[in-house]
Amino acid sequence: MYMKIKRLIDFSLSLLAMLVLWPLFLLIAIVIKFDSKGPVLFKQKRIGSDKKHFDILKFRTMRIDTPDDMPTHLFEDPDAFITKSGKFLRKTSLDELPQVINILKGEMSIIGPRPALWNQYDLIAERDKYKANDVPTRLTGWAQINGRDETPIEIKAKLDGEYVNNMGPIMDTKCFLGTVVSVVKSDGVVEGGKKSSQIEQRVVSNRENYS
Repeated sequence: MYMKIKRLIDFSLSLLAMLVLWPLFLLIAIVIKFDSKGPVLFKQKRIGSDKKHFDILKFRTMRIDTPDDMPTHLFEDPDAFITKSGKFLRKTSLDELPQVINILKGEMSIIGPRPALWNQYDLIAERDKYKANDVPTRLTGWAQINGRDETPIEIKAKLDGEYVNNMGPIMDTKCFLGTVVSVVKSDGVVEGGKKSSQIEQRVVSNRENYS
């Protein structure tokens, strides 16, 4: 029952966002076109609910010669590929806005596990342990507010499992409020590697704040 209500909420809010935010979409598109060569939107194959593939949409923040299907935090020198406007868009998470289209189409939810890259086999396998591949993927969620790019795969999958086990209005509200805080503080946006001890310390701290 909750999944049907959740889908109705997702559709309504994403449609409202499109209607309200279209001037911002247009402004960002213009800035991207003036800043660097290439399309405004970036498409990337991701794993959705029940491990079905779909193309996630983002505003393009990197040069068109950037290696495909590789998480940015694994780059040795990500700044060499990120555009000037891209740095701002990634820091503020505005690059994620086009995913409201994915939500409208039913490919994603607002709250849930973050869709893995199609070739992140280790993360997909870990999520299978917690049945986190069986629910709709999302724009933001429990793992996102507890580390984002910084979170090691094992911890990220476990956090996704915690979301699945506690999925409901209360959990989704915690994730939404936590996302607002994370975006304002620009928490967890990593352009390059971080030491695991620093990562785990932040994850533990965030979970204490939102549990």
